[in-house]
Amino acid sequence: MDEVTTLDEDLATQVLTMHIEGELDAEDMAEIGAELFRLAHRGYRRIVVDLGGVSHIDYRGLKPLAARAELYRRGGGDIKLCRVSAYLYAIFCTVGVQDSFDVHGTAEDARAAFKAECLQSVA
Repeated sequence: MDEVTTLDEDLATQVLTMHIEGELDAEDMAEIGAELFRLAHRGYRRIVVDLGGVSHIDYRGLKPLAARAELYRRGGGDIKLCRVSAYLYAIFCTVGVQDSFDVHGTAEDARAAFKAECLQSVA
């Protein structure tokens, strides 16, 4: 896992972006799941996972990741993905978890989707 960054706007305390790089095996996926658990435990509910630097994902780690996203949703948040290559998306589809995630072209688009959801809930 490369880094976790925050935004410099009102949602900065609520939206974190995880930049992931490399070829992710089952152990890497377990580590990402553990980090997402730690972030939720600290109170974060809105996470963007940037997969732009990922060349491969071990399919065995996707169902646990989808389960983690469901837990975030039950807690009033979500895990959104961005910069998912066609190859990675094909793996998501093969496993059957493509509908478990809101996928965006860029991290900015994913963060904007969180902001739009907040505005809709206020309206």
